[in-house]
Amino acid sequence: MKVKIRKTDSIAILDLSGKLMGGPDADVFKDTIKQLIEEGYKNVIVNLKHVPWVNSTGLGILIAGYTTLKREGGALKLINVTDRIESILMITKLGTIFESYSEEEKALSSFSG
Repeated sequence: MKVKIRKTDSIAILDLSGKLMGGPDADVFKDTIKQLIEEGYKNVIVNLKHVPWVNSTGLGILIAGYTTLKREGGALKLINVTDRIESILMITKLGTIFESYSEEEKALSSFSG
């Protein structure tokens, strides 16, 4: 998994690519979230457009990021969730936890509401 970070005034956007499967990915994601919080970014959008697959450990990585940001008073939201990953979120009931958007602009504006 690769992570590319884009930043707006108060929101960080993480463009992920590759399979989200745990292992070293967990440390990379956790360290990225930690770094963003230290820089003052507590609202994060995770772009899953180029993530073809997430396993249970990968879901755990997203949940850990979500809870870390929530504890800091922020939020983690998803965009461009593929149908395959969307079905995993629905089966695991995580679709009720994660806010998911089809467009980056809608996700960005959801933070100001």
